[in-house]
Amino acid sequence: MIDKITSQANISSMLQTLRAYQSEAGGGMGLPSVDKDKAVAKTGFADMIRQTIDNVNEKQKTANDLESSYMRGDPVPLTDVVMAMQKSSLSFEATLQVRNKVLKAYEDILNMPV
Repeated sequence: MIDKITSQANISSMLQTLRAYQSEAGGGMGLPSVDKDKAVAKTGFADMIRQTIDNVNEKQKTANDLESSYMRGDPVPLTDVVMAMQKSSLSFEATLQVRNKVLKAYEDILNMPV
Protein backbone atom coordinates (compact mmCIF):
# COMPACT_ATOMS: atom_id res chain seq x y z
CA MET A 1 0.00 0.00 0.00
CA ILE A 2 2.76 2.46 0.91
CA ASP A 3 4.63 1.62 -2.30
CA LYS A 4 1.61 2.75 -4.32
CA ILE A 5 1.43 6.06 -2.46
CA THR A 6 5.13 6.88 -2.60
CA SER A 7 5.94 5.76 -6.12
CA GLN A 8 7.48 8.51 -8.24
CA ALA A 9 4.85 8.17 -10.97
CA ASN A 10 1.98 8.67 -8.52
CA ILE A 11 3.67 11.65 -6.88
CA SER A 12 4.32 13.26 -10.27
CA SER A 13 0.74 12.61 -11.31
CA MET A 14 -0.58 14.19 -8.12
CA LEU A 15 1.65 17.26 -8.55
CA GLN A 16 0.42 17.64 -12.13
CA THR A 17 -3.19 17.46 -10.94
CA LEU A 18 -2.52 20.06 -8.23
CA ARG A 19 -0.90 22.40 -10.76
CA ALA A 20 -3.89 22.01 -13.07
CA TYR A 21 -6.31 22.83 -10.25
CA GLN A 22 -4.19 25.79 -9.22
CA SER A 23 -4.11 27.26 -12.72
CA GLU A 24 -7.84 26.60 -13.07
CA ALA A 25 -8.54 28.48 -9.85
CA GLY A 26 -6.71 31.49 -11.24
CA GLY A 27 -5.47 32.98 -8.01
CA GLY A 28 -8.34 31.94 -5.71
CA MET A 29 -6.88 32.47 -2.25
CA GLY A 30 -3.48 33.70 -3.31
CA LEU A 31 -1.61 30.60 -2.25
CA PRO A 32 2.02 30.23 -3.32
CA SER A 33 2.57 28.05 -6.35
CA VAL A 34 3.56 24.39 -6.17
CA ASP A 35 6.28 24.63 -8.85
CA LYS A 36 9.67 23.05 -8.22
CA ASP A 37 11.38 26.00 -9.91
CA LYS A 38 10.59 28.39 -7.09
CA ALA A 39 12.45 28.49 -3.79
CA VAL A 40 10.54 25.86 -1.85
CA ALA A 41 13.19 25.74 0.86
CA LYS A 42 12.58 29.42 1.68
CA THR A 43 8.84 28.97 2.03
CA GLY A 44 7.84 26.27 4.45
CA PHE A 45 4.46 24.89 5.37
CA ALA A 46 4.11 27.27 8.33
CA ASP A 47 4.86 30.26 6.08
CA MET A 48 2.28 29.13 3.56
CA ILE A 49 -0.35 28.74 6.29
CA ARG A 50 0.54 32.14 7.73
CA GLN A 51 0.24 33.79 4.29
CA THR A 52 -3.12 32.15 3.70
CA ILE A 53 -4.47 33.22 7.09
CA ASP A 54 -3.19 36.76 6.52
CA ASN A 55 -4.94 36.77 3.13
CA VAL A 56 -8.23 35.64 4.70
CA ASN A 57 -7.83 38.26 7.43
CA GLU A 58 -7.22 40.96 4.82
CA LYS A 59 -10.37 39.96 2.94
CA GLN A 60 -12.39 40.15 6.16
CA LYS A 61 -10.99 43.60 6.97
CA THR A 62 -11.78 44.81 3.45
CA ALA A 63 -15.33 43.51 3.69
CA ASN A 64 -15.82 45.17 7.09
CA ASP A 65 -14.41 48.46 5.81
CA LEU A 66 -16.70 48.43 2.78
CA GLU A 67 -19.69 47.57 4.95
CA SER A 68 -18.89 50.41 7.36
CA SER A 69 -18.49 52.83 4.48
CA TYR A 70 -21.81 51.78 3.00
CA MET A 71 -23.55 52.14 6.38
CA ARG A 72 -22.12 55.66 6.81
CA GLY A 73 -23.63 56.63 3.47
CA ASP A 74 -20.42 56.83 1.47
CA PRO A 75 -20.85 56.28 -2.28
CA VAL A 76 -19.95 52.58 -2.21
CA PRO A 77 -21.92 50.29 -4.54
CA LEU A 78 -23.92 47.68 -2.67
CA THR A 79 -22.72 45.03 -5.12
CA ASP A 80 -19.10 45.68 -4.09
CA VAL A 81 -20.05 45.29 -0.43
CA VAL A 82 -21.92 42.03 -1.03
CA MET A 83 -19.12 40.61 -3.22
CA ALA A 84 -16.46 41.47 -0.63
CA MET A 85 -18.53 39.87 2.11
CA GLN A 86 -19.06 36.72 0.04
CA LYS A 87 -15.35 36.47 -0.80
CA SER A 88 -14.52 36.91 2.86
CA SER A 89 -17.03 34.26 3.90
CA LEU A 90 -15.85 31.75 1.29
CA SER A 91 -12.20 32.27 2.22
CA PHE A 92 -12.96 31.74 5.88
CA GLU A 93 -15.05 28.63 5.24
CA ALA A 94 -12.36 27.12 3.01
CA THR A 95 -9.71 27.79 5.65
CA LEU A 96 -11.94 26.25 8.31
CA GLN A 97 -12.47 23.12 6.19
CA VAL A 98 -8.72 22.74 5.61
CA ARG A 99 -8.13 23.08 9.35
CA ASN A 100 -10.74 20.41 10.05
CA LYS A 101 -9.16 18.03 7.52
CA VAL A 102 -5.69 18.57 8.98
CA LEU A 103 -6.95 17.92 12.51
CA LYS A 104 -8.77 14.78 11.35
CA ALA A 105 -5.61 13.51 9.65
CA TYR A 106 -3.59 14.23 12.79
CA GLU A 107 -6.09 12.33 14.93
CA ASP A 108 -6.02 9.39 12.47
CA ILE A 109 -2.22 9.29 12.68
CA LEU A 110 -2.33 9.37 16.49
CA ASN A 111 -4.80 6.49 16.56
CA MET A 112 -2.73 4.26 14.26
CA PRO A 113 -1.35 1.17 15.90
CA VAL A 114 2.42 1.08 15.98
